[in-house]
Amino acid sequence: LTGADLSHADLYRADLTGADLTGANLSGADLFGADLYKADLSHADLWGADLTQAAIWGAKASQNTIWPEGFDPVVAGVSFD
Repeated sequence: LTGADLSHADLYRADLTGADLTGANLSGADLFGADLYKADLSHADLWGADLTQAAIWGAKASQNTIWPEGFDPVVAGVSFD
């Protein structure tokens, strides 16, 4: 899924464990309850995405990853390379 355009996609409770989402456009996506454990979110755009109840602990991101307003990836357990 590297570089995929998933903007506004319905990924409600999707299992994205270990998915390579490097550079993916997930802006506005519904990721409510999604499993993003060990996913690679480096350079991904998650602006406006719903990460409510998403299992994001253990995911990897870069300083260029764009997060939804008010979301703290460090508190959520995301690691940065």
